[in-house]
Amino acid sequence: MLMAIFWLSLLALVYIYIGYPIVARLLSSFVRSDVRRDDSFEPTVTILIAAYNEANDIRATLENKLALIYPSDKVEILVVSDESDDGTDDIVRDIALTAKIPVRLHRQIPRQGKTSGLNLLVPMAQGDIILFSDANSEWDPNALRCLVRNFADPQVGYVTGKMIYVNEDGSLVGDGCSAYMKYENWLRVQETGCGSVVGVDGGIDAMRKDLYQPLRNDQLPDFVQPLKVVEQGYRVVYEPEALLREHALADGSSEFSMRVRVSLRALWALKDMAHLMNPARFGLFAAQMLSHKLLRYLAFIPLITFTLAAFLLAGKGGVYTLAALGIVVFYGLSWAGRMNEENGREMPVYYSIPYYFMLLNIASLKATLAFARGEKKVIWTPRKG
Repeated sequence: MLMAIFWLSLLALVYIYIGYPIVARLLSSFVRSDVRRDDSFEPTVTILIAAYNEANDIRATLENKLALIYPSDKVEILVVSDESDDGTDDIVRDIALTAKIPVRLHRQIPRQGKTSGLNLLVPMAQGDIILFSDANSEWDPNALRCLVRNFADPQVGYVTGKMIYVNEDGSLVGDGCSAYMKYENWLRVQETGCGSVVGVDGGIDAMRKDLYQPLRNDQLPDFVQPLKVVEQGYRVVYEPEALLREHALADGSSEFSMRVRVSLRALWALKDMAHLMNPARFGLFAAQMLSHKLLRYLAFIPLITFTLAAFLLAGKGGVYTLAALGIVVFYGLSWAGRMNEENGREMPVYYSIPYYFMLLNIASLKATLAFARGEKKVIWTPRKG
């Protein structure tokens, strides 16, 4: 029995992190579902920004959006302030006075969270394409044009860009995040080749306004809205040339808290959109959701069972002893990474990747326990924790 648990757990982990990406790569080569992009396509657009107490970042974010390369008569910016009380609203109003394109502020009272704020803004948007930016997101000057060119393809309903973590101090979690995002972005290229991606960044996304569906306040828009687009028969694709630069969180505790929040809301989203995981109705996309999302969030289960089985079987020698030793080394590197991160020391990738891998899985475990208790997160908190 223990041997079966050992091998099944190992097989599950290999499939989740290696097998599925390989399958996606092979499928993208055979399916070849190319996006018909057109660089001359210039629809009207509305950039939506939800902000709560972002006085430290909102000016730079708005100036960044005002500097985007796109016809100014086809762009507007809408900001919803979720009952900010730190001067965020005054900064937005000040910039709006001299901006070359319309910048409008809407205040949401009482505080209800990001999802409610976006529901408020979308009906006011005049653009055919709506774009979502975080209040601390820095886009590349060509990002807007790169995003919207994908909508020249009538089958495309949602486009997500590429997040790049900028590490000012070479922090450990930043390095781990960077490796993780490189892995995720490569996988999104393969999934786009298959048809649709199943995960987006949220800080640099775009969709057709007429496909937007209002969500409940407790739903995660970065997760549910793209799934709603697929449900309506359109594609969600990845645009690697639409770049978002974002600073990695300065410490592991902030990153961990953010990952728990996101994972918890994603689990509720998977529950709400569980019908999309029915292969009889949604075919390949259902398999992608099961592999890339559900199994990934539950990967801590085979990780735990594999660890326990390996230690209990270590005395049998051979592969079981090697597995137990490998686990000790991997967990040791992860723990060393955490200790060095707490001491503010730069660490090489062989520390940061095990550390970030464990951080993600422990965050998923904590989120799953909260999900089982029926907990929900409604009020939106800025990524900086």
